[in-house]
Amino acid sequence: MKFTLIDHPEYWTNLLPLTYTRPISALRVGIVTIAEKWERYLAESASFITEPYLSKKYLYNSAQDQLFINSALLPSTTLVEQIKKLEIGAAFVSENEVLAYRASSPRPLKIEEFDNKIEINGEFNMVTQRWHVFQMNGAEIRNDFDLITRGRTSQPINDPFTRVYGEENLFIEEGVNIKAAIINAENGPVYLGKDAHISEGAIIRGPFAMCEGAAVGVGGKFRGDTTLGPYCKVAGEVSNSVFYAYSNKSHEGYVGNTVIGEWCNMGADSNCSNLKNNYKPIKTWNYATKQLEQTNLQFCGLVMGDHTKCGINTMFNTATVAGVGANIFGAGFPDTFIPSFAWGGAEGFDTYRIDKMMETAGLVMGRRQKPLAEVDINILKAVYEKTAQERTWEI
Repeated sequence: MKFTLIDHPEYWTNLLPLTYTRPISALRVGIVTIAEKWERYLAESASFITEPYLSKKYLYNSAQDQLFINSALLPSTTLVEQIKKLEIGAAFVSENEVLAYRASSPRPLKIEEFDNKIEINGEFNMVTQRWHVFQMNGAEIRNDFDLITRGRTSQPINDPFTRVYGEENLFIEEGVNIKAAIINAENGPVYLGKDAHISEGAIIRGPFAMCEGAAVGVGGKFRGDTTLGPYCKVAGEVSNSVFYAYSNKSHEGYVGNTVIGEWCNMGADSNCSNLKNNYKPIKTWNYATKQLEQTNLQFCGLVMGDHTKCGINTMFNTATVAGVGANIFGAGFPDTFIPSFAWGGAEGFDTYRIDKMMETAGLVMGRRQKPLAEVDINILKAVYEKTAQERTWEI
């Protein structure tokens, strides 16, 4: 059956800046994105209903009969079995939350839109806040590992100097290169995607995932609940963090409880704090209220939007949020909210002009043989306009 993943506007806003450049369902949690999970479960290609300026890249395909699924919802076998049994006009709900419905045309995800409401059975998870990406990442690595590797045989490790603990929880795709590493999968699975590369002296603990073409640098230390997206290059010390595609942290430095978007770069010895010195609950920027809001988390690190870069020795305070297309540098701790297209650091910001930012983005992407496509240029231009009010120095 055809299906469409539909964004809840409130959740899309909660997940900024990650969702400035993608729908909720394009967020990577675990090994694959939310959309890719649903595609595997339903054996169909996803279509999307999201913000208008994103819809040229993330297309909606109409059909006379299809499932509309809340894009923040993480699938499971039990959940999918229930959703597949929906009748036309019916909706699966939980309290006041619309999880999925079956119809010929889309409706808002509002409980009052539906007469035939069915309470969902069993537990489920939804990604409705930025920190859910790293909080749920370990469990989703486990779920995706089973989904991706079931009935398949792992490639062997041919390097005699690599030591593996819990080898039954390790899966290696074709083309993986490992040199003198320690991999501990006793506490959770370790997935190594096609053509991934692990350099000498790396230490990896599961749950852990490397997607296609990702690389771990020499001596890298990776604690559990961490994902390296496609073609990322990451070294240093990393804990409970998610890197999206084509981002680099190639040198020493610590990140924990962190989400790094696509095409980002962290300069040598950049670090982020994920715990306040007084151990109190953490506040972080809320895009809806435009102020710091309580998360009730003890651990929360950096969230960085797509195409943002930071220079060497950049120090990020606890729960810093950096928007899209920013360039951060200089001594001291920059603000815990860094607007999109900001240029500067602790001493203040100017505006990173959109033409200059896209010139750099084109050079960065060109190094990976990826063009900066017109559809992505238009998305970045739209984000630049949408985020103008964030750049208070312009007002």
